[in-house]
Amino acid sequence: MILLLPLQTFAASDKVVKEVFTSQNKKRAVYLFVPETVKTGIPAPLIILLHGSGRNGLTLVDKWKDLASKEGFIIAGPDSLDPSVWNSPNDGPDVLRDLVENIKSRFTINPRRVYLFGHSGGAVFALYMSLLESQYFAAAAIHAGAIAKNDPAIGVAKRKTPIAIFVGTKDRFFPLDAVRGTRDDLNKQGFAAELTEIPGHDHWYYDLAPKINQNAWDFLKKHQLSEDPHFEQYNWNK
Repeated sequence: MILLLPLQTFAASDKVVKEVFTSQNKKRAVYLFVPETVKTGIPAPLIILLHGSGRNGLTLVDKWKDLASKEGFIIAGPDSLDPSVWNSPNDGPDVLRDLVENIKSRFTINPRRVYLFGHSGGAVFALYMSLLESQYFAAAAIHAGAIAKNDPAIGVAKRKTPIAIFVGTKDRFFPLDAVRGTRDDLNKQGFAAELTEIPGHDHWYYDLAPKINQNAWDFLKKHQLSEDPHFEQYNWNK
């Protein structure tokens, strides 16, 4: 059972609203932005934004809200349980599913167009969530992230999730070799992961956020599930 308690009741607006929701018997914070450009009755895309380590959901929502207003989609940036890290099962996939389903219950969301975007630690988590829940999230785009070489999570995916990766050529936290390795490992198993290398760019997302976000959205909006979403349930106690 989940419960979402908005700190203020609102319809579409151009303000970010912080809400508290309960999932897995824990209270969680999320920053929600529903732009006025989202038309009542017309199903809108939804992007779940996963923040970098040591930050919160607002840091990404603030960087995405202008584009969301322009393009007419909803964004939600949850906080990880521990601000320094995202991990399973504390932060997902169940928590993300609970959040998405609650937003769907209050706003007209296109269930086949729910996406993930993550930066840094959130990027790594977005990669894993896009693999574990390949039939729930339509596509994922990330900035500055990679997964382990030959990670078994790739083989878990029941659908070849569209994935776009953006990374700076001078990122000291996620070197090019590691990021290229993630792309290659995905594509060896039938994915069509795209990698964009940004010359001279380092790990710092925020100054280039408008350009990165636009490119990420241009990728995400091309993709949708071919059928209604299916959420895969996992037994984390095994």
